[in-house]
Amino acid sequence: MRLILFRLIAILEIAGGFYGFVRRLQQLLASGFAHGSITAVLALAAYAFVLVAGVLLLENSERGIRFSRWAQLLQLPLIATPLLSYAVHCGGYVNVYALLRLPLAPGIDWHFGSEGFVLAVGGPAAARLGLNLLALLSWLVLKLR
Repeated sequence: MRLILFRLIAILEIAGGFYGFVRRLQQLLASGFAHGSITAVLALAAYAFVLVAGVLLLENSERGIRFSRWAQLLQLPLIATPLLSYAVHCGGYVNVYALLRLPLAPGIDWHFGSEGFVLAVGGPAAARLGLNLLALLSWLVLKLR
């Protein structure tokens, strides 16, 4: 069972990492390295890391497990505030979040077969904080021995 779960996580990491890397590289080349290059380069690095972690995990290496844990931790937080926004997902997400306004508005959002990278100074007027439950579950599975 452990091996099946590890392979499933690896497949999501490889697919999401590859898809995200290609999309961000395409964006970077189309913009001529001018607009948003720093975030694009950070996104490329993050997606490359997740892709490598997935390949190593698929090979069932100890380093792959360690890298995949870090890759899942990168995908865990969802922060969207007027000051800072951060969210990353590779392969899919199940986000549980709360809109920070009165009354507090909880919500859930999910999608598979996708990638996303948000890192920005500034964000929406209505702040939203949350967790990627898929990343949390994957991280806990990777802690299994």
